[in-house]
Amino acid sequence: MKKNIQRFLCSILLGVGMCLGPVGLAVAQTTNTQTGTGTTGMQGTIPSPPPKTAATIASPSSGRTFQTTPIDVSGLCTTGLLVKMFSNNIFVGAVMCEKGSYSIKIDLFGGENTLVARVYDALDQAGPDSNSVNVTFQDATFAAFAQRMSLTSNYAKKGADVGTQLTWPIIISGGTAPYALSIDWGDGSATDLRSVSFAGTYDITHTYKTAGIYRVIVKGTDKVGSTAFLQLVGVGNGAASQSGSSSSSSSGGSNNSETKYIYIWWPVMLLIPFAIVAFWVGRRFEVVAIHRRIEKQASMYENEIQR
Repeated sequence: MKKNIQRFLCSILLGVGMCLGPVGLAVAQTTNTQTGTGTTGMQGTIPSPPPKTAATIASPSSGRTFQTTPIDVSGLCTTGLLVKMFSNNIFVGAVMCEKGSYSIKIDLFGGENTLVARVYDALDQAGPDSNSVNVTFQDATFAAFAQRMSLTSNYAKKGADVGTQLTWPIIISGGTAPYALSIDWGDGSATDLRSVSFAGTYDITHTYKTAGIYRVIVKGTDKVGSTAFLQLVGVGNGAASQSGSSSSSSSGGSNNSETKYIYIWWPVMLLIPFAIVAFWVGRRFEVVAIHRRIEKQASMYENEIQR
């Protein structure tokens, strides 16, 4: 009897340990202590294989020659993935794949350009390379200069919480300083105008007021009129209904967040019927064993009397 009770209790504890443990760690509620609003979501990263289907470059076709930039590049891709464009193995722009296709404007280097598109998932895992397209850029206006101005970044996609400043390092090279930058953040806000004295890495900043995914367009011009172009993907993190326009308190309090773990009990409740069945089977087995033991003892007693 004691063994069956122990088996019953162990089955209950095992169910709690198996179901409650991972659920309690996976589901959390994050509350903004300043605004009093919160969102509930999953925490952690679920491992997954990298994308297996490559993007394609349908336009332009190989062999074309361009005399102005930026140019339009388009093709097919897997919806929801980030498409990064590379020219001569250098990152020149990024865009999200929507409805199975993408379209992006990119800058070109003077002379030959080998274009390749590559898809990335949310874990920044790269998929296969697309078909390569070879095009030529003949910069007749600035052919006398050794190198045109160019823009790139180590980040194709970058985000920040709504209401929090996003800082994005942009790499400026070539051309003749000083440089002028204009940044369209894609959210309808006024275009940022910046003056940069030297080539190198320069941080651009912005604060998104509404959650979403935006096309960020960075344009540059150097002292002699050479231009550069870079398209990126900016993200305002937050709930879709969150406006992000609430002002901070007069005391200047900071946006602190609190994480509360929510334990889900229904998986444990589902295990209770199975535990009851296991207990009943154990009890039934014990009753049968006792009957057999009594019959065996009775048989031995009758044999003793007959002797």
